[in-house]
Amino acid sequence: MTDHVLAIDQGTTSTRAIVFDPAGAVVSVSQREHEQIFPKAGWVEHDPVEIWTNTEWVIASCLSRAGVAASDIAAVGVTNQRETAVVWDRRTGRPVHNAIVWQDTRTQPRIDELAGDGGTNRFAESTGLPLATYFSASKVAWILENVPGARDAAEAGHLVFGTPDTWVIWNLTGGARGGIHVTDVTNASRTLLMDLRTLDWSDELLSVWGIPRSMMPEIRSSSEVVGTTALPDVLHGTPIAGILGDQQAATFGQAAFEAGESKNTYGTGNFLLVNTGTDIVRSESGLITTVAYRCGDEPARYALEGSIAVTGSLVQWLRDNLGIIQRSEDVETLAATVDDNGGAYFVPAFSGLYAPYWRPDARGALVGMTRYVNKAHIARAALESTAFQTRDVIEAVVADTGRDLDELRVDGGMTRNDTLMQFQADILGIPVVRPKVVETTALGAAYAAGLATGVWTGRDALRAHWQEDVRFEPRMPEDERERRYRLWQKAVSKSLDWVDDDARILMGTTGT
Repeated sequence: MTDHVLAIDQGTTSTRAIVFDPAGAVVSVSQREHEQIFPKAGWVEHDPVEIWTNTEWVIASCLSRAGVAASDIAAVGVTNQRETAVVWDRRTGRPVHNAIVWQDTRTQPRIDELAGDGGTNRFAESTGLPLATYFSASKVAWILENVPGARDAAEAGHLVFGTPDTWVIWNLTGGARGGIHVTDVTNASRTLLMDLRTLDWSDELLSVWGIPRSMMPEIRSSSEVVGTTALPDVLHGTPIAGILGDQQAATFGQAAFEAGESKNTYGTGNFLLVNTGTDIVRSESGLITTVAYRCGDEPARYALEGSIAVTGSLVQWLRDNLGIIQRSEDVETLAATVDDNGGAYFVPAFSGLYAPYWRPDARGALVGMTRYVNKAHIARAALESTAFQTRDVIEAVVADTGRDLDELRVDGGMTRNDTLMQFQADILGIPVVRPKVVETTALGAAYAAGLATGVWTGRDALRAHWQEDVRFEPRMPEDERERRYRLWQKAVSKSLDWVDDDARILMGTTGT
């Protein structure tokens, strides 16, 4: 029976394939990491060819592990790291440059130039986004201006752009031999090139960035059949029926379909989304306005989002750059050997600070250091920084909505860390609720695809799948909670105003 759904989750550090059964339970998983490329300070790149090769591998591996045939797969859903920009030649399928990752800050001079004429909210009315290196537009513009021949090839109609969902689907449907060039409204809303009201590319913004419209993918709904797979001997003729940016997919996977419902995903970064229904709500507290999802021809649903750049990737940094742990999961064991952070606070502003600060001049700071502090305290401070940053964005949500959160639903790989989840509840003063299926990003993509192909009858059926696993109740006294948060805010203040001309020269990024 054709009743399973395959989700492809193309993330910042790895690509995964997961097969889900009709109850939304995981049948099998396959995952492969890809290289993180750092050509200069502040530059972050991925090899799109490596990503596609890994995607092919995880699909084949996952189906094999599941013991299901391609004919058992009713639909494919795709979710992805957002804002990361890939530009390739439609004639050959070859990227003209490495993908420029959402964390990359090389385009800050262009952002500053545009913000000088109208401020960082110059385009927020139409896009919901501030001017920031985070979003795709400046990355595409950089490639066109800095890769020899790219501008002429783009003007001739040979180059195309896409976020990783577009790149994966183009290859999944045939690549240079007939692949489709599409994205969905959630990913399009992260480019700084789509108008939230029309759900179409803005000619004004394309002109501002110097990006030919011929480069842009067709914008589709998050849940509808957009094409079929074309992988001989692996997956051929299966409908691709779900596309969602990773954070919107996690929201969908948490069944946060209606206004006021929310989730917080703990991954490479942290992302808190609060559904605002069909209303486009503007934040006055440092959040961004984004599309939550769109099913078929229904009106789009919108959300407020608090985007945090560095959480899980800080643990990866402790592993890869400092070598104080061998595996990412070892951070909990190490942190648990001490009772507290020893007075150390870690502000991981490696790419500046995102919501609610939007301070590109900030850089990472480890403060409060004494001879007493050891690697276990640093590990604990790294975990605690995730919880503190989450409180920062929740404070912004409360300010914008005028409503306190009763609880926080969480998902993502870091939520398996009980030490972190307990501290999160302590520092928020509200329960933190972890579902039985924490891989809600892939689950959301599967849900969107299954809805469009009849595997599930509607969103109420998906709500019935959600089950609570663990509820972490706050234990910390209020005065202690507030004292620690005040120290965190003090630490944040020490990370600001770091990037200036002297720092740019030291980092070798002047003029690029």
